[in-house]
Amino acid sequence: MKLVKNFLLFAIAVGLTAGCGEDPMSKTESAAETAVEHAIKHLDPTYICPMHPQIVRNEPGDCPICGMALVEKAPEPAVGSSAGAERKILYYRHPHNPGITSDVPRKDEMGMDFVPIYDDGDATAVRISPAVIQNMGVRTAAVSRAALARRIDTVGYVDYDESRMAHIHLRTDGWIEKLAVEAEGERVASKQKLFELYSPSLVTAQQEYLQALELNKQRLADASKDRLVTLGMSAGQIARIAKTRRALQRITVFAPQDGVVSTLNIREGMYVKPATVVMSLADLASVWVLAEVFERQAAWVQPGQAASVRFAFAPGQTWQGQVDYVYPTLDARTRTLKVRLRFANADEIFKPNMYGNVTIEGGGKQDALHIPREALIRTGKDERVILDMGEGRFKARSVVTGMESGDLVEIVAGLEEGDRVVISGQFLIDSEASLKATLMRMREGDDRGAQTGMGQ
Repeated sequence: MKLVKNFLLFAIAVGLTAGCGEDPMSKTESAAETAVEHAIKHLDPTYICPMHPQIVRNEPGDCPICGMALVEKAPEPAVGSSAGAERKILYYRHPHNPGITSDVPRKDEMGMDFVPIYDDGDATAVRISPAVIQNMGVRTAAVSRAALARRIDTVGYVDYDESRMAHIHLRTDGWIEKLAVEAEGERVASKQKLFELYSPSLVTAQQEYLQALELNKQRLADASKDRLVTLGMSAGQIARIAKTRRALQRITVFAPQDGVVSTLNIREGMYVKPATVVMSLADLASVWVLAEVFERQAAWVQPGQAASVRFAFAPGQTWQGQVDYVYPTLDARTRTLKVRLRFANADEIFKPNMYGNVTIEGGGKQDALHIPREALIRTGKDERVILDMGEGRFKARSVVTGMESGDLVEIVAGLEEGDRVVISGQFLIDSEASLKATLMRMREGDDRGAQTGMGQ
């Protein structure tokens, strides 16, 4: 009975003290509960919001601000107990404004106690309750050793094998007649007629050859024959002229190889010159796959390395090949190195300009310390991970990375085998650790300034 009476007197005193300092805007809110009810809330604050410590309830529920489930607050060790003696309080922090700190216990403008920040043996480490860890979805992975290959994953596109292409030019000017090819993409066979050419220069050269034959001047006839060859006539056509003793008004041009017409720059009746690219023929029995490699991976690629390619038109199927050639210069715009792969294409299933996923297997290391790529935090200035120290404590650790292989990253310095790093939720923990380290540096600076002032 005496305990209840003392409690009521304390509650009334707290209510009167809070009432004296509240502003008019809060009178409406405070009228909804009595001083005793407000004091009871502070007797045993069992459930709190993980993100908003000012939200305190004595029963489970959801936070009215963010909607997160309230978690059970761990009881603070009593003063003088063994647990309390082991943990040293560094400073006190404002319940909902971490930038406001104090060296001594105090209350905020709402009458709530500042949160004590304990020394866990490392000022840069942060402690998170198991409930918050579960709500954040924190996952960890062990630092381990394994053989890493310098695997390069990139994209490439199918192109013609330029060593199997033929470009058709004329050696004299003239007019295109009886064009046998109508459009690009048509398939032609070797020795197939492409078009006929009428060239006054060729007609004149033929007549000179016939006159040399009629005069029976062998040296002049040989010189005239060589000129016809130089102008592009075949040996069969020259033999026909010598046999019939008649000049050909139109010269037929034949396909030099099998293939498809990749370019067609002429139409029937067009006047052409030797500088004109009449058409190009491409043999698709073999194709190139041109891939682009990042500048930092340029030293990993060598001719002869195994490579594979996958295309969207054949899910689950992989074609094996090898690096045929590494180009000597980088693209100035994309800062990438072009790599050429060669693949047989007898069935012509690879079409020029198809895009595919290319994998190039380079050299690697047999025993490399590595972590998952998702655990690495790259800031532009440095690289770090969040180290799981156990018992809900986490710490940011700077690392030096090496080669990358798929989803794994080599660790050169900063971690040891068996350490555990956070691979999910690490960015939230990293921001908290950075804030805590900043506050510690600010407080250390204030302490040094105070000591300097006292010395003066």
